Amino acid sequence: MNKKLFFIAGIFILVLGLFFIFNVSLHNESLKENQFRIVNPHKPEHVRGIHITSWFAGSKKRRQEILKLLNETELNTLVIAIKESDGGVTIPGVELVDKIGSYVSAMPGIEEFVRLLKSNNIYVVARIVVFRDDMLARKKPEFAVKTPGNEIWKDRKGMAWSDPYNKEVWDYNLTVAEHAIDLGFEEIQFDYIRFPSDGDTSLCRYSQNHSSVTSAKALNDFLDLANARLKTLGANISICVFGLTTTRRNDMGIGQNIVEITGKTDFVCPMVYPSHYNKGEYNLPDPNSEPYKTVFVSLSGAKERLGEDYKKLRPYLQDFSLGYKYGPKEVRDQITAAYDNGIYDWTLWDPNCRYTRAALLSNTE
Repeated sequence: MNKKLFFIAGIFILVLGLFFIFNVSLHNESLKENQFRIVNPHKPEHVRGIHITSWFAGSKKRRQEILKLLNETELNTLVIAIKESDGGVTIPGVELVDKIGSYVSAMPGIEEFVRLLKSNNIYVVARIVVFRDDMLARKKPEFAVKTPGNEIWKDRKGMAWSDPYNKEVWDYNLTVAEHAIDLGFEEIQFDYIRFPSDGDTSLCRYSQNHSSVTSAKALNDFLDLANARLKTLGANISICVFGLTTTRRNDMGIGQNIVEITGKTDFVCPMVYPSHYNKGEYNLPDPNSEPYKTVFVSLSGAKERLGEDYKKLRPYLQDFSLGYKYGPKEVRDQITAAYDNGIYDWTLWDPNCRYTRAALLSNTE
């Protein structure tokens, strides 16, 4: 009788032990899956933004300058680059980045700066350059776009690219994005979400067969994974695309089909800088000298092709001079061209982060 009781008690203890282990395992897995804080984006009805680099954002003096501009004008959004095309990641605490050695300490106290911006009702966006990643490609050659001789392929500027088909590259970039959300960024903006275009691309070799079909599918699949991992954390997702994608019917050899890709994201940002259009484009002798017409035609094409999804459009507009002097009128003409298309969201770009105050409305107007 005693033996029978001991046996039953032993089974009971074993079951309890297994139940305890199972629940601890589930708890640990839950902690693993939910290790990042969830963000609650407060996106303004219409985004009016500017972009700044990591180094600019890392300067206390520049932060005050930018905050003053944001508070005194119609601007309500700040896009901060946290990963640039050299591959440097400028937010701290990403273990995978630290292992590879691609962390760059350009933005000390970035979490506090994000909190300050949000306390001033500024919508904060993290820009991540995805596949043009010189540092990752050189430190992890197995992730790189290669040549037929199995060397690292480089573009016209000598920059290496990571392979857009490689799912470990996807994971690397999405891990950076998750950490950005954990720091309080409300939107992740993917740039260079495309295949190489500059240089001898005929020499590019990838980890799988490459075609316009497979390249477009790779970008779409990456965005599917981005949605699965980032939307659960509450963040919005946007992407930057070539300006010409608004009117071209093919993928331009880079995998970007604006109709398909817009369906995978919250917002799409065609970079319709007039200086980047060849003479004669849109039947304009010099698109760079006609910013209103260039932007208007480009966004008209996007609006026609996207149907109701045109509401996702948030163009990048030019606030710099390249071959033609741009001042307040040229900048404002582009904004007007967007408004005349019924598109009321925009972001200005100046690589030097020196924005034309006179082109912007006061926040009291």
